[in-house]
Amino acid sequence: MGMDGCISFLPGPLVAMICDITGEKTASILGALLVTGGYLISSWATSIPFLCVTMGLLPGLGAAFLYQTAAVVTTKYFKKRLALSTAIARSGMGLTFLLAPLTKVLIDLYDWTGALILLGALTLNLVPSSMLLRPIHIASENNSDVKNRGSRLSTSNPGAVCATETSSCNETQEVTTIRDSAMQKAGQPGPSLIVSQNKSKEFNNGPDGNRVFLITNEDGYEKEAISRSCKQNFDISLFKNPFFYIFTWSFLLSQLAYFIPTFHLVARAKTLGIDFMDATFLVSVAGITETVSQIVSGWVADQEWIKKYHYHKSYLILCGFTNLLAPLATTFPLLMTYAIFFAVFAGGYLATVLPVLVDLSGSSRIHRFLGLAAFFAGMAILSGPPIAGWLYDYTQTYTGSFYFSGTCYLLSSVSFFFVPLAERWKKQSLTR
Repeated sequence: MGMDGCISFLPGPLVAMICDITGEKTASILGALLVTGGYLISSWATSIPFLCVTMGLLPGLGAAFLYQTAAVVTTKYFKKRLALSTAIARSGMGLTFLLAPLTKVLIDLYDWTGALILLGALTLNLVPSSMLLRPIHIASENNSDVKNRGSRLSTSNPGAVCATETSSCNETQEVTTIRDSAMQKAGQPGPSLIVSQNKSKEFNNGPDGNRVFLITNEDGYEKEAISRSCKQNFDISLFKNPFFYIFTWSFLLSQLAYFIPTFHLVARAKTLGIDFMDATFLVSVAGITETVSQIVSGWVADQEWIKKYHYHKSYLILCGFTNLLAPLATTFPLLMTYAIFFAVFAGGYLATVLPVLVDLSGSSRIHRFLGLAAFFAGMAILSGPPIAGWLYDYTQTYTGSFYFSGTCYLLSSVSFFFVPLAERWKKQSLTR
């Protein structure tokens, strides 16, 4: 599970590159096929190294495509209710504890090979669901509207450039974008005019011959068209963005901390003499509570009573103190209390991860911002369970694992205290 979670985050930059080239729908379908193929090929496995590739690498890589494309598409579909929509979209992750008994039943009925084939068939349903991730067309205008909009743009912004393509296009959509180079050097996207041509139509052949999308930062937000052309996929400007470091630091440490209690809660309950079935019941209650918490926290965050990163920071701090107090839970009722409180606070910060990312990323492309942050988080996930295991081997108790998780949560919240400083730096940079 740790290996699969690590692979789900490490290919973040690769996923961002492929999404820029093929689009979110194609990338998500590719991810679904990778997961399905991994399960089906695993039914022919003859060795453990074979399973490491087919059950670890392939499904993990496919999950990376599915997770990142779904996250980015959600940010494009929803603006006003982004936190709630994100919470609903990922609420099913809290119910993954149901997969363990389902898998056991399938193995008892059909052996492990048949169970893998059935799981592959089940995950194949991700293909039609991925086909629903259709791009949103911002606007559709005829040539007269193009001329009027272009004249207004050139009057108010002399640096605006209109890019046209007069040759016939054999693909469904071809998009050409020209940015204002001076604005790019300043770190802000310049006003652009994107001309999209339909199949076998030239630019001047009637009102349906093209679609034009206007991009301008005078409206306070940027409208982007889905690009089918290969672009520059490694955005080095992210490393000059302080908000990237703020988010990545928090995302890395919170993901490192999240998996440790998940792995060691049942094991700690067993060391306290609690029955195994009762111990697994803790995980079930935590999963259901986390699902409900995500939806409620997403709704609260969308009310915008305070900035979303304040909610996120508060949840991380509460997760930290909850895990630091976890060693005091030595009975089943106390462990249940810990599991519920941790699930409530964990669901809260998980529901606000994506809205906080959107708020902090600004003009940066969400794919690249999330992809690079996920890459560093993947390395943390890979090292988290081994560190927790080493702590148990060294101390012969699981209390050290919870102390380590709580400390990571508290440290993950520290970076958000620098958000006001980064905002002042950004304002000063824009002024200059």
